[in-house]
Amino acid sequence: MALLNWVRGRVFNLVHQNNLVYNTCWEDPRLDRVALNLEPHHNVMVITSAGCNALDYALAGANHVYAVDMNPRQNALLDLKKAAIRELQYEDFFTMFGTGRLPDFQQIYEQKLRHALPEWSQSYWNRKIRYFRPRKKKSFYFRGTSGSFAKMMNIYVDRVLRLRPLVLDLLDAKSIDEQKELYEKIHARLWTKSLKFAMSRDTTWSLVGVPRAQREYLEQHYENGIVDFVQENMRAVFAELPIHDNYFWRVYVTGQYTPECCPEYLKAENFQRLKDDVVNRVSTHTDSVEHFLRKHDGTPIHRLVLLDHMDWLTGSLYPYLVSEWQAIMDTSREHGARILWRSGGMDTQFVNDVPVTVDGQKRQVGELLEYHNEIADELHPKDRVHTYGAFRIADLAA
Repeated sequence: MALLNWVRGRVFNLVHQNNLVYNTCWEDPRLDRVALNLEPHHNVMVITSAGCNALDYALAGANHVYAVDMNPRQNALLDLKKAAIRELQYEDFFTMFGTGRLPDFQQIYEQKLRHALPEWSQSYWNRKIRYFRPRKKKSFYFRGTSGSFAKMMNIYVDRVLRLRPLVLDLLDAKSIDEQKELYEKIHARLWTKSLKFAMSRDTTWSLVGVPRAQREYLEQHYENGIVDFVQENMRAVFAELPIHDNYFWRVYVTGQYTPECCPEYLKAENFQRLKDDVVNRVSTHTDSVEHFLRKHDGTPIHRLVLLDHMDWLTGSLYPYLVSEWQAIMDTSREHGARILWRSGGMDTQFVNDVPVTVDGQKRQVGELLEYHNEIADELHPKDRVHTYGAFRIADLAA
């Protein structure tokens, strides 16, 4: 078992330490806007991922958004988006990040974008700007490890199951009843033995950024493990929630957004605001959450968005979870900061049990959090992504 866990860890680290993992954010900022309850003076720290939500929070009115990620490739992607907002007109910007393809990509990069990038991001995109090469059935959103997973699923749906017409009809459905009818036809053919087998493999989930610990939470709650969880949540996405503005799933099914179904930063009505000022309120930082908070210049952080990364810091990485929460307490408690996080599991008691020292006394994190369970319970079922078991909103008790 120890050897197996070592191999699993090596595979996950190999994927994450050498690749762009996320080419789009996989958390619904519509929920976050309500949960964050932003005011004009609020500064937000968020784990960067693909940077979509960092830009969303700035559009929502945050004073400043600090996008923090240990993977410099994720920050390079947000840096590229920021450079494109500053240097391109909307049509080229949407073509690049809306359709995932850009005619004359090399020329536009060399003449307009390259000089606007920080040094590390520039060196990265010097090699990877080809991701935006306009080729048939190719898209930036099929790049990176999560994009590779989406591409493989599309090949399976198209060539093996030949379900593409039904899937496209579902995306264009005009009512929940129509969605349900179409989804039942798809579901009956989609879940083959081979797909169930693939969905039970650690290597598969490493591609989309799901660590073994997160999978284990789900194994405890579902008779058939993560396969049951995925089936339940896909039914919610495609048969119970309106699909017309679900840009999260559209982009991985089609490789592109539409002007009507896309993140806020890609909408025409927001572009000039971003260009004029809002993009300047977003900065990137390649670091861990703990080290960022420890090295930060003292400007208050009023909101922290931790995504689901605490699921990763369990088992052998538990000391990092403890030191991260200690840093949060030391730097943000006096400001009564609000913290948002998600989890692959249903139970987040492991967070409450984390030991910290406050005012010279040993405490547990749960004793120092004021949860907003009613709001979280109302928002969570509306999540358009619908791949998380739990959504938490809590204030640090000053």
